[in-house]
Amino acid sequence: MNAKPPGTAPQPDAGGCTACTPPEQAEAASRQVVQPDKTALINRLRRIEGQIGGIAGMVRDDRYCVDILTQLSAVRSAINALSIRLLENHARGCVRRAVQENGGDETLEELMGIIRKMIR
Repeated sequence: MNAKPPGTAPQPDAGGCTACTPPEQAEAASRQVVQPDKTALINRLRRIEGQIGGIAGMVRDDRYCVDILTQLSAVRSAINALSIRLLENHARGCVRRAVQENGGDETLEELMGIIRKMIR
């Protein structure tokens, strides 16, 4: 069920952590991670791109304002769902690991900052 796409870095055991595993070759200072469900995330982003393209076409075609606003609402919902999925991966991966390794104060503050931005 959690099959990894070919070419992804193996994930070390981090107390059950299955998300946000740093790639082995990355420098410690770099903030890159291997997303556990990268293919699904990319597919969602492509669908959102398609929706945006459709909205641009609606504007070009002088479609009814309410129809355009309805599609914009759908895009906002799709972006919010993607954001929540990434936030969950981050909390279950990077944040969990930081708490286990060093108490995670800095990482928890970073998490709270991004949550504050998301709810504005």
